[in-house]
Amino acid sequence: MKKQLSPAQAWLRLREGNARFVAADASHPNQDAARRTSLVNDQNPFAVIFGCSDSRLAAEIIFDLGLGDVFVVRTAGQVIDDAVLGSLEYSVSVLNVPLIVILGHDNCGAVSATMDAVETGDMPIGFLRDLVERITPSVLTARRSGILDVNSTSVEHTKQTSKRLIDSSRVISDAVERGSAAVVGVSYRLDEGKAVLVSGFGAL
Repeated sequence: MKKQLSPAQAWLRLREGNARFVAADASHPNQDAARRTSLVNDQNPFAVIFGCSDSRLAAEIIFDLGLGDVFVVRTAGQVIDDAVLGSLEYSVSVLNVPLIVILGHDNCGAVSATMDAVETGDMPIGFLRDLVERITPSVLTARRSGILDVNSTSVEHTKQTSKRLIDSSRVISDAVERGSAAVVGVSYRLDEGKAVLVSGFGAL
């Protein structure tokens, strides 16, 4: 098995891949038959990306990655639940991934829906209500700081999600304290394709 990257090295690799994507110079690595065959029996991803399910936010594409490079978890509005926590803890404790990226983005529909619900008091029906309830604390935190636009609120939600992950998972918080993992909040700008660091826990 390959030597695992440090959190800083993993973050550098993601930044370099995103820079290629922004410059329309993507190399599309690790996407051939040989790579596919090499991954049949095991995997050694260098990062886990927990992002919004939005179709415009495909992690492997925006960071110019391929098969086996990253462990990806996605929910609408990058909302944390027990299954997400289990998946992220698996990536850290079993796969020994050194970096967790919380990936939000501009014009997030889940954040926008939550902002509308907070403003009007009208909650959506079905399980969409659960999403809105989980994003509401981030929207309220943003409003207390005078943040009222969807993009800045989405950034605040990414920051709050990063903190919530550290607060919720002893496995992950212990890994961060040991220096074996770091958690970063990243906001993706749809118009330019750039992934911008907005928060972090652990040494980079």
